[in-house]
Amino acid sequence: MSLIGSLRNSRALSLFAIWLTTLPLAAQQGNTTPPQSGNNTQAQQTGSTPDQTTGIAPSMLVIPPAAKFPSPTGMDYSRPKMPLPNLLAPYTVRNVPEASYLNAPKLEEMIHDGKIMLSLNDALALGLADNLDLAIARYNLPIADTDILRTKAGSFNSGVNTGLVAGTPGGAGIASTSGASGAGAGGTTVGAGGVGLGANGVVNSTLGAGPTEDSWDPILSGSFQVEHAIAAQPTSFLTGNTVALQNTTTGNFTYAQGFSYGSLLQVTYDNSRTTSNSLHASLNPVLQSSFRMTIRQHLLQGWGWAVNRRFLVIAQDQRRVTEESFRQQVSFTVSQIEDIYWDLVAAYEDVQVKERSLTLDQKTLGDNKKQVEIGTMAPISVVQAESAVATDQQNLLASRNTLYLQQLFMKNAISRNMVTGSDLMKSEIIPTDTVVVPEQEMPLDVDALIQRAFQNHPSFIEQKINIKDRQLSIKGANNVLRPSVDLIGFYGASSLGGLQNPLCTPAQGCTIPIAPTGFGNAFSNLFNSSGPDKGVAVVINIPLRNRVTQAQQVRSQLEYRQAELNFKQSQNNLALNIRSEVFAMEQDRARILAAREAQRFAEENLDAEQKKYALGASTSFNVMSMQAALAIAQENTITAEIGYAKQRVQLDLDTAQTLDNNHIILNEAVTGAIKTQPNVPGIGPNTFIEQTGPPPVNPPGVNTPPATTPPPQKPPQ
Repeated sequence: MSLIGSLRNSRALSLFAIWLTTLPLAAQQGNTTPPQSGNNTQAQQTGSTPDQTTGIAPSMLVIPPAAKFPSPTGMDYSRPKMPLPNLLAPYTVRNVPEASYLNAPKLEEMIHDGKIMLSLNDALALGLADNLDLAIARYNLPIADTDILRTKAGSFNSGVNTGLVAGTPGGAGIASTSGASGAGAGGTTVGAGGVGLGANGVVNSTLGAGPTEDSWDPILSGSFQVEHAIAAQPTSFLTGNTVALQNTTTGNFTYAQGFSYGSLLQVTYDNSRTTSNSLHASLNPVLQSSFRMTIRQHLLQGWGWAVNRRFLVIAQDQRRVTEESFRQQVSFTVSQIEDIYWDLVAAYEDVQVKERSLTLDQKTLGDNKKQVEIGTMAPISVVQAESAVATDQQNLLASRNTLYLQQLFMKNAISRNMVTGSDLMKSEIIPTDTVVVPEQEMPLDVDALIQRAFQNHPSFIEQKINIKDRQLSIKGANNVLRPSVDLIGFYGASSLGGLQNPLCTPAQGCTIPIAPTGFGNAFSNLFNSSGPDKGVAVVINIPLRNRVTQAQQVRSQLEYRQAELNFKQSQNNLALNIRSEVFAMEQDRARILAAREAQRFAEENLDAEQKKYALGASTSFNVMSMQAALAIAQENTITAEIGYAKQRVQLDLDTAQTLDNNHIILNEAVTGAIKTQPNVPGIGPNTFIEQTGPPPVNPPGVNTPPATTPPPQKPPQ
């Protein structure tokens, strides 16, 4: 339904607009507005009192201020190319610097004699600079900037992939509460523009719902056309000829620009020049000019600054989400590198245990052979010792293969390029740090850790921003329920010019001489009110059933409530995880103490059994059994210490303390230029490597030489 025309009575127009404004209010009554939270001053003053409808304290939804991130590429893509002084600058290509595939010089400098003596701090510094997960995630930051740039023009945002990049193998023990599947509306994954992937395909979200926006970037369009037409005429009454000849040249221009209040400005300027063989036309050629300036203002649907700038606000919020996602990515990658490092330490210490066990069994085998030769021991003892040595050699080979694999995982985690045959691939990585468990550990304040996680965990901040954006989307969905009512005002003019037609004689009606005029006269006459064209109009569009927008409005509410419950569930799960991790750390510490005691007892038992064996009061079988028990005790100690270290890493990750506790500067991680060396607490030098040197490592498929000369054939029985 539309009403277009000139309304002279402004009072009547005002009353009519007021009536139209109140028309949709009845449709918006009821509980359609979510509880206002987020950066609400009153909500902050209420403390942590839970909202009666959501069960979430308003203070829990307060978003902390954002930190200023540097640009990973050195360019701010949220700012456009300015047209001054170069008018063609907005239409030129902006090239992004090529990605680097070179490893950090520090890594090459650490290679000496085919070995890389790697501390945990160095591993983190190299990983922050060269880990490909971080290199990939860095591009999300400028991608988010491009969304801000496009929404400044009134366009919708494309969205940014804020999930964790987990392409680095190894460190499988690290888990994360961020980026999990089912985090989006309806159990979907969060995707670009609110689109996610559900169980049955692509699922759209109402994020950013609302009326269509006009382009805020001015658009200047023009056309120039030359036309030559010859047309046979059924009668000569109109033109005086049976064949009409006409040449037309047109040049039209249009300027249009939208504004954030729901306004649209449009200016058209049209010109034409026409010549013909008509005998009745007074002018030939005929010059015509006209212009019209039209201003349209949304009165109901699409009215208001907040609704029309929703995409820009969401894009700016998504930039913040991307920053928090990158902070989570850095924490996750640092934790993963720590996890890989501790797996490497465990593999090295396991090789050491296997070598010590093999050495002891080889010594027992040699002693047994001597006693068999002098006849003081049965030959079966040699067979038992040989079997134990063969088993130890197999175990050592498997342990060395595991160590080789862990070295590959570490090389991949701290480098960008693993070229076959390079010094990096030929070198062994030797971990120089080990776990240090303090004799007395300060008790952890679990409640304080949980509150810290609630305030600082990146995934929680992302969810808070998502809830805030969904509140804005609800406003947009509510607004689009209204009928479309536009108030239009326009002003224009038209003018005519040209030369008197020499073909038009007094016989054809041309008796009054016409002064010649040109385009200059036609243009100036547009502004002297000689041919004005002005008026106002109201355009109304009322969907009689409005079912599509009703469904969208209700869905926006449902998705908002779902996001609240998801946030609450994340709170509960994170609190549960932190409590269980603190309890697990206490258990791991007790397990370490017990394993060390068991190892000490196993060492004492082996020493006692070896002394008894030297005196002839024991058997070689008992000695080998004690040696096997010692190897098991040593492996249990290693497992307990590595488990404790990994649990500490996981607790730091879940309580958002990974970067602070390891003294990592986030701004340096954004650019990849690491100037501040990380400092991981709770580590110490590996004294075994300092005393004995690193054990040899052979890659899979290479036969491991025995530690000593193989024993000779057993004597015949």
